[in-house]
Amino acid sequence: MSGDHRRKNSVEASSSRSTNADHHHPQPNPQPLSRYESQKRRDWNTFGQYLKNQTPPVSMSHCQFNHVLDFLRYLDQFGKTKVHLHGCVFFGQPDPPAPCTCPLRQAWGSLDALIGRLRAAYEEHGGAPETNPFGNGAIRVYLREVKECQAKARGIPYKKKKKRRNNQLKAISDEAKGLKQLTS
Repeated sequence: MSGDHRRKNSVEASSSRSTNADHHHPQPNPQPLSRYESQKRRDWNTFGQYLKNQTPPVSMSHCQFNHVLDFLRYLDQFGKTKVHLHGCVFFGQPDPPAPCTCPLRQAWGSLDALIGRLRAAYEEHGGAPETNPFGNGAIRVYLREVKECQAKARGIPYKKKKKRRNNQLKAISDEAKGLKQLTS
């Protein structure tokens, strides 16, 4: 019986200690990160590790757009998108009938999303928007070239959507009103 009594007192003591400790240092209950936030954190850590592995290592404060471009090219080796070369017989065919030796690359959309996440992470980690290497014009040019190259290789043109002018919108609205009156 005395063993049970000691155990009970020990449990009560540890429970009151944890209650007192919690009372003095409340532990916030962190919300789980969204899928986007988790991916952004992983991307940021991966890019940071890439910079550390450079010879010589590059600190984030010394990171320039050329490091970002090198990182994007480095990622191509892990890509899963077949991009046909100009000399390939399947160049320009959306659904080639047979395999070929053309390289696998990162898809344009994946790179574009990655840059968006890294651009946001840079500023969240205290970087100024004016010095953000992920927002540099050279990065946008590179992404546009990747997009066009991949589109040509697959035979799928990316067409810019034309912006509608106010007059066109008004004409469409007026036409819709006219149709509504006819059906009423």
